[in-house]
Amino acid sequence: MLSKIKVIAFDADDTLWVNEPYYRETEYKFAALLSDYLSEKECINKLFEIEMQNLEIYGYGAKAFVLSMIETALKISDYKISGQSIEKIINFGKELNSKFIDILPSVKTTLEKCQNKTYKIILATKGDLLDQERKLRKSGLEQYFHHIEVMSDKKEADYMKLLKRCDVAPENFLMVGNSLKSDILPVLKIGGYAVFVPFHTTWQHEVIDEEEFLKFEHYHKIKNIKEVLNLI
Repeated sequence: MLSKIKVIAFDADDTLWVNEPYYRETEYKFAALLSDYLSEKECINKLFEIEMQNLEIYGYGAKAFVLSMIETALKISDYKISGQSIEKIINFGKELNSKFIDILPSVKTTLEKCQNKTYKIILATKGDLLDQERKLRKSGLEQYFHHIEVMSDKKEADYMKLLKRCDVAPENFLMVGNSLKSDILPVLKIGGYAVFVPFHTTWQHEVIDEEEFLKFEHYHKIKNIKEVLNLI
């Protein structure tokens, strides 16, 4: 039992609803479009390389992804790609933004029960503000959250700012998410509690070794989000 917890924060993408598989689907369509220039694997690797170069400029989210796809297409094709193909890439991004919000199992009941236990429930996600607000609105989950925070990144300093805004100490804060790199490690390092809920697909940028987490007493791993209720 985590008796000290006053605020529970939930990540959004791939914690509350499906997200990453849609990006992988778009990557494959992008690679197919550029199959005259590079193999699927080479194309996807080049896209990831360009995304990492652009991360500090564009941040996270669908718009950043589209800009990186366009830049990758131009470089792979030696700037010979047609305007029609660029339009297709733009449409890939529009399709990504219009995807159905598929709520993951047990999410609604878990949020309801957390809310009934009088915890302050917040959403702490990163990415493009408009994109995340749209997904939250379409999800129908907005009603469960006392506070919604769309962060440009999820590093230790970003969490400290969040805790200050929510007027909560690290030892009274619990973060629930699917990314060890973004949702778990930074929170543990500032003295908070973190619950890892693995998702079957993880963006390459978010993958780190789980072994280093075993030294943290405040680290918990569960199979389904409803198991959070057994910890609080």
